Amino acid sequence: MAKAYWIAFYHSIKNPDALAAYAKLAGPAVQAAGGRFLARGTAAKAYEAGIIQRVVVIEFESVEQAVAAHDGAGYQAALRVLGKDSVERDLRIVEGV
Repeated sequence: MAKAYWIAFYHSIKNPDALAAYAKLAGPAVQAAGGRFLARGTAAKAYEAGIIQRVVVIEFESVEQAVAAHDGAGYQAALRVLGKDSVERDLRIVEGV
C-alpha cells in the first residue's frame, strides 16, 4: 500500500494568533491519527506560480488514514479554532508512488 502525503500551501495568513491556536491543537491531533510531519515552515524558495509562504507536508501510511485524520474529531476541533477567514490555503492529500 502506498503512503499518502497531506500537503498544505498557505497563500495568505490574515490572523497569526488564530493560526498559532490552531497549530497547538492540529499538530497533536494529526500525530495521534498517525501523521508524521516531514516539513513545516516558510518555503525556502518558490518557482513558477509559487509564493514564499508557509508549507506543511505530513506523511501517512495510506490515503484512508490521511482522510480519517482530517475528518477526525481532533482535527475538526482545530479547524473550528482556525476559523474560515484566518488563512487562505490549499490542502491536498496525494498518494505516494
